[in-house]
Amino acid sequence: MIRLRMSRLYPIGALLVFILVCVHVNNQTNKNVDISLNNYSENLAEEEAAYQRVFMEWPKCEQNMSAANISGFSSLPAHIQQFIYYRHCRHFPVLLDIPDKCGGSEKSSNVFLLLVIKSSPGNFDRREVLRKTWARERQHNGLWVRRIFISGTAGSGVERVRLNELLKAEQKEHRDILQWDFHESFFNLTLKQILFFEWMKHRCPNVHFLLNGDDDVFANTDGMVEYLTDLPGNNGSSHLYTGYVFENAAPFRSNRSKYYIPKQITAELYPPYCGGGGYLLSGHTAMKAGLLPTVHTGVKTLGLTIKKQKMDEHEPCYIKGLLLVHRFLPAQMYLMWKKINDPHLRCGCSFKINQF
Repeated sequence: MIRLRMSRLYPIGALLVFILVCVHVNNQTNKNVDISLNNYSENLAEEEAAYQRVFMEWPKCEQNMSAANISGFSSLPAHIQQFIYYRHCRHFPVLLDIPDKCGGSEKSSNVFLLLVIKSSPGNFDRREVLRKTWARERQHNGLWVRRIFISGTAGSGVERVRLNELLKAEQKEHRDILQWDFHESFFNLTLKQILFFEWMKHRCPNVHFLLNGDDDVFANTDGMVEYLTDLPGNNGSSHLYTGYVFENAAPFRSNRSKYYIPKQITAELYPPYCGGGGYLLSGHTAMKAGLLPTVHTGVKTLGLTIKKQKMDEHEPCYIKGLLLVHRFLPAQMYLMWKKINDPHLRCGCSFKINQF
């Protein structure tokens, strides 16, 4: 009887030993997992701290007083003088950030088309319409389209405070504002682009494609997704920079023009470039290829051969065949988006699209 009982106890003892070993191993494994997760969390924390130091706490860029010694400087318009004083500045603090816009840097490859829309703080009505029309965040053909408005600051004193509060209110509701502490101006549009690419490198490095456009363009973003998915052998990992190409463009020398560029800024022709109203980039081009003129192989926009002598430029069948049109008022934008997405829209053959 005793032997029988002991024999029955052996398996139980072995089971207890096995359980104790498993508990020990599991505890050790859990410790390893905890250590691994802690290290991962620490790495993320360090990365975020580095980002905060670089982007959120960047020291104010000082005015280059020696610029006033440039020949003819005193005769230049005030806004151009201001630009020349600060043209060396490449870093400004971030006032409003969207760190999770693309799901974090690791998950940013889930974003197929990122809409990067240049918008001044006061353009509230434009942003509101875009959120309801072509810039609405959604999936098209199973591919994610996301939206970011990029902005600086505008006005001074009470007006500046009011506009910043407006952007903060929009940010709280929509989570789509990226704002830096630099003054909005026509001359700072390129600066805004430079700052965005630097931000993208940390926050959205793996998006497939980008539309970079103004807040007064009409973009057929559904058509863009279809166009981009049909590109042979390019899922965003190869070079793409496409829009309306300007070649051999010379600076405007008339000081009455919005585009006036004095010789103190540049005396040469511009390299080939796509118009800033709207152009498409691959993630590869934005992050890796570098925007050098020698690799700007942009495609000219589509031209239209129209049989009728007169064609309403706001005819939905006319617009539906284009990827981007510049420029639209907010009310026109809203109405046109409704029209081209009307399931009952029927387009005839009064015009055809040709590529020039």
